[in-house]
Amino acid sequence: MTGSAEVVYGKLTRHDAARCAELEAQLFEGDDPWPERAFLAELAAKHIHYVAARARIESPAQPAVDKLVGYAGIARLGRTRPYEYEIHTVGVDPAYQGRGIGRRMVASLLEYASGGAVFLEVRTDNEAAIALYESFGFVNVGLRKRYYRASGADAYTMRRDPS
Repeated sequence: MTGSAEVVYGKLTRHDAARCAELEAQLFEGDDPWPERAFLAELAAKHIHYVAARARIESPAQPAVDKLVGYAGIARLGRTRPYEYEIHTVGVDPAYQGRGIGRRMVASLLEYASGGAVFLEVRTDNEAAIALYESFGFVNVGLRKRYYRASGADAYTMRRDPS
């Protein structure tokens, strides 16, 4: 069971792309979830930074394995300072939600973007994500109608000023 698994944080790798796509399909069904190739392209880009959350699953019958349970990515925009940043995605396995994993990954992205303004888009009906972002100082700066093409759902554009 996932209840007592230790979660460790580190770098997302290209070997994680298939698992990311699997989680995307669960988390963003109906909103054009990213396929494996999208994650591979993101991970190959030098201006994009990803973090991973892995649950260490141990059992007496098998050696410990680290299961990817969360991922989050941010892109640096522009070529000269002061940079701006855009959070591209944050996803946490539904079985692991509510444990602070998303919060820890967002904090890591914001640390990476230290000194720069950070933007993101979030579905207007995703109250949990909006509350998380607001707790980090993000404010709603606009509405993007039908931002999610597949479902037609709207998104807020949120911004966090440099700290």
